[in-house]
Amino acid sequence: MEFNWSQEDGEFRRELAEFLDATLPSDWDEISKGGPGSEAQASFSREFAHKLAERGWLTQNWPAAYGGADATPWRHIILSEEMWSRGEPRGPQYMNVNWIGPSIMEYGSEEQKREHLSRISRGDVLWCQGFSEPEAGSDLAALRTLALRDGDVYVVNGTKIWTSYANHADFCFLLVRTDPNSKGRRGVSVLLTEMDLPGIEVREISSVVGERYFHEVFLADVRVPVSCRLGPENEGWSIVSYALQYERVGAPRYARAALTVDQIAAHARERGLLSDPMVLQKLGEARVLCEAARLLTYRVVDQRTRKLPPSADSNLARVAGTIADRAVAELALEVFGEDAMIYGSFADSNFRMAMTAGVAVGATEIQLNLIASRFLGLPRE
Repeated sequence: MEFNWSQEDGEFRRELAEFLDATLPSDWDEISKGGPGSEAQASFSREFAHKLAERGWLTQNWPAAYGGADATPWRHIILSEEMWSRGEPRGPQYMNVNWIGPSIMEYGSEEQKREHLSRISRGDVLWCQGFSEPEAGSDLAALRTLALRDGDVYVVNGTKIWTSYANHADFCFLLVRTDPNSKGRRGVSVLLTEMDLPGIEVREISSVVGERYFHEVFLADVRVPVSCRLGPENEGWSIVSYALQYERVGAPRYARAALTVDQIAAHARERGLLSDPMVLQKLGEARVLCEAARLLTYRVVDQRTRKLPPSADSNLARVAGTIADRAVAELALEVFGEDAMIYGSFADSNFRMAMTAGVAVGATEIQLNLIASRFLGLPRE
């Protein structure tokens, strides 16, 4: 088995790294501390993603018909690794490329593809994800946001919560219940909803993660054209399942975590801590966890390259990435000591961002349940 990158892919990674060195501002480390949802980073992402698009890099793994270059999924993971290792300068737009665009390609009408895919490939649109609700977080099938048909529009009422990027988004990938008598996964639809429609209100949720990171979205008699529905009515769950398979490995946090381990090791060396065998062991364990997450993610990418159907490998890769991210963040707290208690410090910022990894795209416990049933074939009690 060949584990090396092809010459072309290796050259692309080097060229991309040089572009980032030349393009990111001198204060980028400070800007990126708040994560992709911060005010500064979301604003920066529009200009930055334009530059990626101009070079043909932003959606190069997409088909040429939709603004891509027919590149393999390996190019996408190289791009994502380099972006996340630098603090994700694409901001919220990493979602557009990773799973929103592919979902529209798979299920959208020709009109929807023309409207949305060109904007995503140009890097001039921001999306948010309207999934979780106050009574339907990890149990997404319990959603209550109702969209009732009224002629050629849906009248939508409900609340979404923990919605990242909602304060900047132009559109929302909105999950609703279009059959009021349905339960669970039936009767669900996806609406590609403009965020400036009358009746939509966005409120920030204060949290330890960071300012302007999470939001609550209130929908009161919002009139969404039926033409904005993605796929057949009441069959949105298959679209969500398709999207989540992409989303679970769309943010390679292990790339950022691996660099963080190097920074922790450098700090430990400065403080003379590398003589402590426990510190060495924890540094080694953290690095191994990052490598395990990377290789498990590569397994999923390989499956996509060979056009194999989605599997529980994506759940496994997600859990591995979450474990690695959290382990590195906790190690930073330990090695940096009292300095880690300073808000906005290196260790503090890493820990707060790692906290989101265990709940995004389905809580870790949900992923473990899916692995048990789909990967291990264990019976449900």
